[in-house]
Amino acid sequence: MGIETIGVIGAGQMGNGIAQVAAVAGLRVTMVDVKQEFVDRGMATIRKSLAKMVEKQKMTAADQAAALGRIGTATDLSGAEGWDMAIEAAVENETVKKDLFRELDQKCRPGAILATNTSSISITAIGAATRRPESVIGMHFMNPVPLMTLVEVIRGHATSGATAAAVVDLAKTMGKTPLEANDSPGFVANRILLPMINEAIFALHEGVATKESIDGIMKLGMNHPMGPLALADFIGLDTCLSILQVLHDGFNDSKYRPCPLLKKMVAAGHLGKKTGQGFYHY
Repeated sequence: MGIETIGVIGAGQMGNGIAQVAAVAGLRVTMVDVKQEFVDRGMATIRKSLAKMVEKQKMTAADQAAALGRIGTATDLSGAEGWDMAIEAAVENETVKKDLFRELDQKCRPGAILATNTSSISITAIGAATRRPESVIGMHFMNPVPLMTLVEVIRGHATSGATAAAVVDLAKTMGKTPLEANDSPGFVANRILLPMINEAIFALHEGVATKESIDGIMKLGMNHPMGPLALADFIGLDTCLSILQVLHDGFNDSKYRPCPLLKKMVAAGHLGKKTGQGFYHY
């Protein structure tokens, strides 16, 4: 199952990163978002990222130009029939994803793979919204996509072996390391990561230590490159809350209960780096 043409749905930090690594790997990419300003912003981010790679001599100017030439943009799915695969990188909301996959199912050609970059939502549930659940799979990239090597590959209940094999091969083509997980709330990465972040927020909420101490202890004591509160800001506090709610609902276990401070900050619109204010100022 050769994959040469990909549609990436979403031009935000995950979508434009996926589009970039796919184009650098030699794939033809269409990056789609609902507004032209969103795709323009995504393309600006890609250009800046590739320029840094040229500056650091990680790629040539000719390769940079070739990669940019392989990326097209759109504000709808009218060209989806020409894709070998779609990778969805939209908001972490099950209803939004199911609606999008129903539309992709209608517009993509038979046999095209439909992948989601969800970090926690059931692949089985998303696949069930389509008429091709055997071709639906999780392809969870890590942020920032151009730098992080892991891709968590998650099969839904009906995902075929051929689909999984094609996605594993694609991840390798993109220069990533694919590691497989079964469909369970949060999969592996966020089932382990988000409770740690949540516990750090509880420690701050309960006055155990300052944010600087909490992050410093985890960096210096556990050799983490970034403290959990800074990492939460980088991920987006709204995304952290969404994942914790999926874990809490999926397992019906109070150990996944989101910290009240996290809920309050999201309600205030303090979502982290993307809004300029989270646990830290940006």
